Amino acid sequence: MSDVLVILGHPDGDSYNAAIAQAYLQAMQKKGISATLLALGELRFDPVLRGGFRKGQALEPDLEEARTAILAARHVVWVYPTWWGHWPALLKGFIDRVFLPGWAFAYQENSPLPKPLLAGRSTRILTTMDSPWWWYRLMHGRAGHRSMKQATLQFVGLSPVKEGTLYRCRELGEKERDAWLEKVKKMADKDAKGLLLGRKELEAASHSRV
Repeated sequence: MSDVLVILGHPDGDSYNAAIAQAYLQAMQKKGISATLLALGELRFDPVLRGGFRKGQALEPDLEEARTAILAARHVVWVYPTWWGHWPALLKGFIDRVFLPGWAFAYQENSPLPKPLLAGRSTRILTTMDSPWWWYRLMHGRAGHRSMKQATLQFVGLSPVKEGTLYRCRELGEKERDAWLEKVKKMADKDAKGLLLGRKELEAASHSRV
């Protein structure tokens, strides 16, 4: 399995979001870090959590493999468009089906707050939207970002959460889109430095115990 898992939440594998995912993935690989792409549009699974948390729903093989990849990763990246101020239904369905009690978090006696079970992994959000930043912030209160960052990723222990957002995407020409892909690569380079540093610290700690 890979140190970095890039999850593409856009259903179209030929989308600009797919290009963003590839730019980040390849930048990581150039730094010598193992990285894998998980394109949700290629998975076969029911995105509806039909019984809620009330009763179980067997995971499809693709979701079992996705869980294994998340557990193996030290850094998880989420690439998706922001539609209607939120994530695509495909990504929401994936999270509903995968981030379940007993795997992503655990209820605790005498506490209203569950225990996060995916701690020890950093994460990054890379999202696009057609709205300008000021409209999204002032009118929507960054609703999609807050939901993904605080109510989902940090809730299950993924932290720290870094962000990269491309606004007014519909208005951008090819040069501007290419320029943002270069920014994505620089984000990946910074994230790679953190992962490499963490690897060295783990190796040093391992040697000191010998």
